[in-house]
Amino acid sequence: MGIRDRLSGNEAVAIAMKQINPDVMGAFPITPSTEIPQYFSQYVANGQVDTEFVAVESEHSAMSTCIGAEAAGGRAVTATSSCGLALMWEMLYVAASARLPVTLACVNRALTGPININNDHSDSMGARDAGWIQIYAETNQEAYDNFVQAMRIGEHKDVRLPVMVCQDGFITSHAIENIELIEDDQVKKFVGEYHPENYLLKKENPMAVGPYDTAAYYMEHKKQQAEAMKNAKGVILEIAKEFEALTGRHYGLFEEHMMEDAETAIVIIGSSAGTAKQAVNELRAQGKKVGLVKVRVFRPFPMQEIAQALSKVKAVAVMDKTESFSACGGPLFAETRSAAYDLKNRPAMINYVYGLGGRDVRVEDIEHVYAELDKIVKTGETGEVYRHLSVRE
Repeated sequence: MGIRDRLSGNEAVAIAMKQINPDVMGAFPITPSTEIPQYFSQYVANGQVDTEFVAVESEHSAMSTCIGAEAAGGRAVTATSSCGLALMWEMLYVAASARLPVTLACVNRALTGPININNDHSDSMGARDAGWIQIYAETNQEAYDNFVQAMRIGEHKDVRLPVMVCQDGFITSHAIENIELIEDDQVKKFVGEYHPENYLLKKENPMAVGPYDTAAYYMEHKKQQAEAMKNAKGVILEIAKEFEALTGRHYGLFEEHMMEDAETAIVIIGSSAGTAKQAVNELRAQGKKVGLVKVRVFRPFPMQEIAQALSKVKAVAVMDKTESFSACGGPLFAETRSAAYDLKNRPAMINYVYGLGGRDVRVEDIEHVYAELDKIVKTGETGEVYRHLSVRE
């Protein structure tokens, strides 16, 4: 039986870290992720974990600490948000290219400027091509569950990639919800011991980490990274199946809500999915055939699976909680539209950028999106593809 409690998303993630008992945490505070290392430092001070807590001078140093620990053969974790993740930028690529499975709790926050401390996905989406696995949570429960699964995923012999576990700043990180924790011994058993094949302190096999990579080898190493990301998709599902057997909670690459006979659908990430589900339920009560796809795993992107999920709908709105400044839509839209390209009966597809800097999204806002999809179905005219939701003109 699980342990029932009322926790914020930040405390839930810190508890997951405590239960895993990593070797090293590199930590530097930034709102709204500060509570995670704050809670965890208490566990260190109280002797509840054996972790070496390294309080550093910047987020760049926090990730550097994690990279050094992983390269030496240890388990390393950290947490950050917004400009903190941006300051790690160089080291995100180093961790991924060196195949070091750091686990990072990313509490999503708008990225400067102007300065804004509220939620959107501009930080993690900006890092989407750094080579990290990215898993997103709708609720506090999902943030906890995703972190427990993440370390297993990244450390798998067919993957060996760092993992970014994302949750929405303040919306889940600070809000308190009922949550079911797993018993400490069960988490330790589920995650298991870490036994890397090669590491710096293994004297039997001397090695270098992060050496200069010449043109004769660089492309092959990038191909290996790409193959590892492909492998991650199957590993994520395999570990989710084990997690379901342990807890009864089911996870996939994404979640479908009312998609069986849907004629129009929304694709969305993060806590806004809860609002969108409420809109779907209300519209269903009115007899409208609407559905929703909530993306959980953005990297690796589940291209074929999402295409299949959207193969029978007539019109789709993809919701991006970040602005990519591509002049043609956001990152989730680009991936989803590409996924649908090979469908024989391609749905009409539009993009809404929404919720930037913490701009609220309401049930009626989502209902407006479905109303726009209805117009597309009725008229056969897609109209403007790249749109913004709830903007004062």
